[in-house]
Amino acid sequence: MAFATINFQKSGLIKEAPVGFSWTTFFFGFFPALIRGDMKWGIIILAANFFTLGIAGFVFAFIYNRLYIQTLVETGFKIKKFTGNKALIEKSAQLKLK
Repeated sequence: MAFATINFQKSGLIKEAPVGFSWTTFFFGFFPALIRGDMKWGIIILAANFFTLGIAGFVFAFIYNRLYIQTLVETGFKIKKFTGNKALIEKSAQLKLK
């Protein structure tokens, strides 16, 4: 379970991004990325799991939430609000909060 969440907003669209270890990616592999609409990382996780016989799924469970947050920021989403410890979020998500 993630220890914090960040809400992003862009043109009225709001997305919630968990911060920390991704249990959903650990148990369900590439499906959480596809459900979130993150096709790029969903396909990458699927291919990596295929070629490493599932070992990559363990690695992606540690990094996928951070990758998802970075993708949202790169596509123009702005932080609307966050819940949790600010210092831990900044360290884990590798971004600066106001």
